[in-house]
Amino acid sequence: MPLKLSYFGDTSVPVEVEGLTPDWACDKSPAEIERFEIFEGNRKRPLAEMFRVSGSATDRCFEWEGNLAGVHWIGAGMQTGEMHVHGPVGRHVGSGLRGGAIQIHGDAGDWAGAELHGGLLHIHGSAAQMVGAAYRGAPKGMTGGMILVDGDAGDEVGAAMRRGLIAVGGSAGDLVGFNMIAGTVLVFGDCGIRAGANMRRGTVGLFGAARPTLLPTFRFATTIRPHVVNVLLRTVAAQGVKFDQRLLEEEFDIYHGDAVSVGRGELLLRQVEVAV
Repeated sequence: MPLKLSYFGDTSVPVEVEGLTPDWACDKSPAEIERFEIFEGNRKRPLAEMFRVSGSATDRCFEWEGNLAGVHWIGAGMQTGEMHVHGPVGRHVGSGLRGGAIQIHGDAGDWAGAELHGGLLHIHGSAAQMVGAAYRGAPKGMTGGMILVDGDAGDEVGAAMRRGLIAVGGSAGDLVGFNMIAGTVLVFGDCGIRAGANMRRGTVGLFGAARPTLLPTFRFATTIRPHVVNVLLRTVAAQGVKFDQRLLEEEFDIYHGDAVSVGRGELLLRQVEVAV
């Protein structure tokens, strides 16, 4: 039986639940969990003042319910277990995730999966800015694991990413893969401007129907159907991400860059524009 957390708070002030993870709660009684301190703005409150708590955390499974758009840091730093969130969530969901799985059945705010290190974050709606990105001033963002967004995502998906896989089923904003060090980002819809800007290594697949305009510091390399692309596509498909199945048979134009940096990154584009 999972631990159920039903949000009933009524406040316009941000609520922060950082540290409330299956790792912490698995050996705690319901009364101890209810006393867990959260923040409403800069005020500390016991969890029970804003959440109804029921069930047990012994199996390391959480169920979150309610309009959690103003609740931030859900699952941050989690190492094991599962979380299922039914509704929208605020900023920093899954930030620093190291293991386990978080399933968001709704939209997510900024910094979803920021500096994620392992595990799975699956957003079954859309996400805002900075998915899997580094926090400002940090040398690297995501270093492992997988982030899946079924809908759209905002700007700077995978900024300063080091390892791992991000897949966006819909469209993405500007600067996909900005300052990317390594890893893989796949965008199945259209994207904004300056994809791959200042990337050093890694792979950004831009699979939208319309070919994006690339920076002049990327050079055409070849047209090919890499086997690894099929492996990646089948991996995300197995997790439920939907995309144009014609991608499994197509060839891709590969561009290398960014020449203003190390220049060993690659952008993969559909060879021709596709009618939708």
